[in-house]
Amino acid sequence: MFELIVKRKFSAAHQLRGYKGECENLHGHTYYVEVFVRAEKLNEIGLAVDFKELKKIIDDLLDNYDHCLINEVPPFDKINPSAENMAKTIYEALKPVLPEGVSLSRVLVWESDEAGAVYFE
Repeated sequence: MFELIVKRKFSAAHQLRGYKGECENLHGHTYYVEVFVRAEKLNEIGLAVDFKELKKIIDDLLDNYDHCLINEVPPFDKINPSAENMAKTIYEALKPVLPEGVSLSRVLVWESDEAGAVYFE
């Protein structure tokens, strides 16, 4: 089994509804997203998946959040844009669009250098 990791980043603002503290106020982060995928086999040139293809798939999704107020982007207009909810939402969006033979292992969303959340099934 092979596991590959792609790390991407974007910048955005958010606020946590109902949070009793500073994070209830509008503030921004440079988010880092790590996507872990698995493959049992390599293709004829020794790749599980082309990193360039994987980066494009991830970037197309993350472009929806880059330089915006995440609270206005579905589903975060209804649920809090916590790192936990973001990791799960990104996971669920990526899972069905990965190339054949590649499965999603987990998604890690860092909202700072010191704090992040992982989602996996």
